[in-house]
Amino acid sequence: MPSTGLPRRRRAVQLSALLAMLAAFAAQLVGALLAHVPVFVAASAAGLALDLYLQYKRPSLLSKLNRIRFDVTVRQLLRDMLILVGLLRIDDIQPLREHSPLTIALLFFYALHFVCQAVALMVRRVRTLPIVTRNIDASALRPSTAPPRILARRPGHRLLTFSVPATAGLLVTAVTGDVYGGAAGIGVSLALMAAGTVRLATWLLPKKRPATPQETLEWLDAWLAEYRPTVAMYFSGGTTSAYQANMWLSTLSELDGKPLIVLRERFMVQKIQATDVPIICIPKVAHMFALENSTLKMMLHPANSGKTSQVLRIPSIKHAFTNHGESDKLSSCNPYAKAYDEVWVAGPAARERYQLAETGVDDKDVVEVGRPQLAPILPYTGAPEGTYTTVLYAPTWEGWDGNPGNTSVVLAGENLVRALLEDDGVRLLYKPHPMTGSVDPEAGAADKRIRAMIAEANTRRSGPRPGPEAAAELDRRTAELDRLTSTGFRTGVDELEHDAAAGLARGGPRGGRRGGRRGLGGGLLGVLPRVGAPDRRHRAPRHIQLLQPGRPADQRCVERRLGLPVQREAVRRGQHQRHDGDRVPGRLPDRAGRRRPLPGRVRRPGAPGVRAPPGEGPVQGGPRRAEGAPPRPVRPALPGPLQRGRPRPVRQGRRPPRPHDDPPRRGSPGSAHGRVRRRLEALDSDPAGSEEPVSA
Repeated sequence: MPSTGLPRRRRAVQLSALLAMLAAFAAQLVGALLAHVPVFVAASAAGLALDLYLQYKRPSLLSKLNRIRFDVTVRQLLRDMLILVGLLRIDDIQPLREHSPLTIALLFFYALHFVCQAVALMVRRVRTLPIVTRNIDASALRPSTAPPRILARRPGHRLLTFSVPATAGLLVTAVTGDVYGGAAGIGVSLALMAAGTVRLATWLLPKKRPATPQETLEWLDAWLAEYRPTVAMYFSGGTTSAYQANMWLSTLSELDGKPLIVLRERFMVQKIQATDVPIICIPKVAHMFALENSTLKMMLHPANSGKTSQVLRIPSIKHAFTNHGESDKLSSCNPYAKAYDEVWVAGPAARERYQLAETGVDDKDVVEVGRPQLAPILPYTGAPEGTYTTVLYAPTWEGWDGNPGNTSVVLAGENLVRALLEDDGVRLLYKPHPMTGSVDPEAGAADKRIRAMIAEANTRRSGPRPGPEAAAELDRRTAELDRLTSTGFRTGVDELEHDAAAGLARGGPRGGRRGGRRGLGGGLLGVLPRVGAPDRRHRAPRHIQLLQPGRPADQRCVERRLGLPVQREAVRRGQHQRHDGDRVPGRLPDRAGRRRPLPGRVRRPGAPGVRAPPGEGPVQGGPRRAEGAPPRPVRPALPGPLQRGRPRPVRQGRRPPRPHDDPPRRGSPGSAHGRVRRRLEALDSDPAGSEEPVSA
């Protein structure tokens, strides 16, 4: 979350810019009415220069003016009108013989501007295909280079830039009284606008036209028949929700068969991180039914959205809800899960959460597949060895319902981080949820205080830093990784040209740049010890704030290098804790370290995360049941490492875990990746779906 000072400074800058622009208009009006040429000319030139600067460098500052319909067209029209009024007040210029031709020519310039805008709309409509692709060779759709942005997609920039000669010529006329200066300036502006309109119209010729919508849909059917996808990930969401899909990219690329990513919003195509999996965006629901005739058999859904119901209409595809994380919030037992054929969860606690919530999700539809995203994190095999212990604190967010126990950031985060920072043998990795503070300002404030604590603790950590050779090596490998995980495009590309270039640069759904990313990621593992770890004299390493998720390769490298083993929120007991979906509901992650009592709010009795294990009672200082409320049903105890002395029951088909077992490798039958793959194979062999859960 940004600091409070930044929005205040931004508002101050925005207010100053708007006041300066209004002052320029006021001075221009006064100078025009009083026929004060110096003030009139200076105010006109300053207003146009300020508008140009804000339009090119700080367009966000003009958002307030655009909201009240005082946009760039209105501003430039008002500026030119005041210039014409000022020319009328100058005695050296004759109104009919000299002023009228300038006015008519200026009006013709605005007419050409609107004609150019109409042509730009036609070009954008022609170049907007019914689908958007990525990692697919779409050269059959006849893509061409995009027209210049100033002509096709930036009408405000075009109007201001092409108006500079006209405004300069009119101001020269105001100073000298010679009408030829204004005529020459308007003539240059007319020539620029006419030339831009003619050039933009060439993109409407058959040579530069892409495929028609009907041809595009026929090409999509042919590509689906050739590629023959078997499993797809379906995602729809807002501008800040792309992380929900990005966390499943590595798992999707590891699956056998032909994976596919199906999106619904055009902007989401560019927000999906680097991957070799083909991506298709189908904005209209009518076009989406092309998937019904494909070989697609399974579709995974990492999130619920309003457009999810549209794809659920396709009866030939089985749908599984994988979610993008699990916790004891009500969102992890959403009744909407009934709409899917199956609900894939991390472990038995998530299954029991659905049972206790009684939202109508049948237990036979809940399948335990684990969490493939946690594959780089080793399971608990004993107390950490070595001088320093790396601790990952990755709390979830506050949720939509306002229950105080949803996140540990508000009630326990500061105390937990403070205790970890006071231990010289601990290195802390702090990775909050991307939506922390988006609903509850108190959670955002606690998050900022935790960041400040980590920054202050880093200032106290001394010791020699790595030399320039290690930093240069890290920069070189990072630049190479950027080249492998992104595609360079020329300035001014539009959606059609971007998709064509991205498709031609792709190396295939199973090859291409993925091997290079892995090899380079392995090289990063050798550089990170010299840059981020303690030196030979065992100086304390710095703490890290993983505030924004980066590339999957980067994150796996950091997790593997710095988290061996990484212990999650229960490290204060020296024990490994399972994924958030498998921890004991009703318990805050740091009961021992919490020194701040819970607020006295009453939580809903039906919430599945409000019950403590039997025999332990409610958490000290926690929410109390309201007087007269019916007693809550007693939840049976969950087996796990948090309950000492209770043996963990072994499910049928599983053997008890051994202390010194090697962790399952990524993609092996015992890993989460292997479970997902086996579940897809089971659904492929049994189209009706099996009611038996997939065992490890």
